[in-house]
Amino acid sequence: MSAETGAARPPSALVPPGERGATWIADRVVAKIAAQAAREALPPLPAEAAAPHAVVVVNRQAARVRVHLELGYPCDIGAHCAAVRRHVTERVGALVDMEVPEVAVQVERLHPAPHGRA
Repeated sequence: MSAETGAARPPSALVPPGERGATWIADRVVAKIAAQAAREALPPLPAEAAAPHAVVVVNRQAARVRVHLELGYPCDIGAHCAAVRRHVTERVGALVDMEVPEVAVQVERLHPAPHGRA
């Protein structure tokens, strides 16, 4: 309905989809998605390890991501980092329809296995 006349708009008066505006997703929302994706990509962490967290900078439809995480040790650090990069790229791309040209993984701490466990 038109606000001035109270009459319904004819279909030809509808605004085309490409001209209706834009969707903006806050950096912190993308960061939460990236952190969750990092958790999904990792094996269960030691009890004392902090959960992964992410910092994201969004520029138009591209998100640059930095993930901070802690790992149990010994482990294949390179393989875990590659899995995180791959999964974060896939999940952010799928959930918020953004290109992810960069995922930097920063291992903040290694937690050694208790003695007698490897």
